[in-house]
Amino acid sequence: MIKKMNSAKMADRKAALDTASWMFNVITSVGIILVNKALMAKYGFTFATTLTGLHFATTTLLTVLLRRLGYIQPSHLPFSELLKFVLFANFSIVGMNVSLMWNSVGFYQIAKLSMIPVSCFLEVVLDKVRYSRDTKLSIVLVLLGVAVCTVTDVSVNAKGFIAALVAVWSTSLQQYYVHFLQRNYSLGSFNLLGHTAPAQAASLLVVGPFLDYWLTGERVHAYGYSLTSLSFIILSCTIAVGTNLSQFICIGRFTAVSFQVLGHMKTILVLVLGFIFFGKEGLNQQVVLGMIIAVAGMIWYGNASSKPGGKERRSHSIPSNKSQKHGVTAESPDLDDKV
Repeated sequence: MIKKMNSAKMADRKAALDTASWMFNVITSVGIILVNKALMAKYGFTFATTLTGLHFATTTLLTVLLRRLGYIQPSHLPFSELLKFVLFANFSIVGMNVSLMWNSVGFYQIAKLSMIPVSCFLEVVLDKVRYSRDTKLSIVLVLLGVAVCTVTDVSVNAKGFIAALVAVWSTSLQQYYVHFLQRNYSLGSFNLLGHTAPAQAASLLVVGPFLDYWLTGERVHAYGYSLTSLSFIILSCTIAVGTNLSQFICIGRFTAVSFQVLGHMKTILVLVLGFIFFGKEGLNQQVVLGMIIAVAGMIWYGNASSKPGGKERRSHSIPSNKSQKHGVTAESPDLDDKV
């Protein structure tokens, strides 16, 4: 009886932490999108790659501070693993920016939607994950709903297709790798950020100004900075710390596929809040219908994937001795067969 009560309490605690993690990610992600939209559309700061470098620089400062205060314990991540992660992550950022420039908005949205099946493929091949029929169908329903919401004109060209291909695969690999590294090396979210954020900040701040000049024809140092635009940049960097951390927390607690599927709730919220705050993109019947379909799919996915057999790993593919070898004492995500 006592054992059942303890199990129930642990389940309730996990559910509460899962919900808090998702809310943290949704709030920070939607917040940064709205702030960046205002910064770029209203104040003309269109240097997206450089801005992302500043986001990671701010995240780096926070992780350094927390490490000195003793809130982040020492941990180990091999340089080869760090290099692969940074390459995936930076190709993801650059690929998404270039894909948006070279493709129509419709094809760009389709490319983003295709990250879910690619992430599923990676989990099936690399982690031996098995999906139930209901879980697969719920993912299809989410894809359909978001497509109805966001996909309008669709045109594609060769270089745009290549950019989208790079963006989709690098983003999917980066998100898979977040979960992989946390499991494999028992790294907490802040620990992993402490390893990856400095490398991403340095590389993006070097490459970013050149890439942004290539994309926009304008130089970041020649931008007419004002107190208001600087305030928005600082606000964007501050929110980005929460966005980066919450992404690692969510993918660590769940998987890249779950992060992608349930993460499309952010797409719906951005559409609604964009209509409320900016008033340019109307909520027509097609968009509302797509939202209803997508939300129904997300609810179905949450229910289907949480059932026994809904989404399970066939065998343990990750050894546990590496973290012990390096004496890591960080928080460790669940290693159950359920993912």
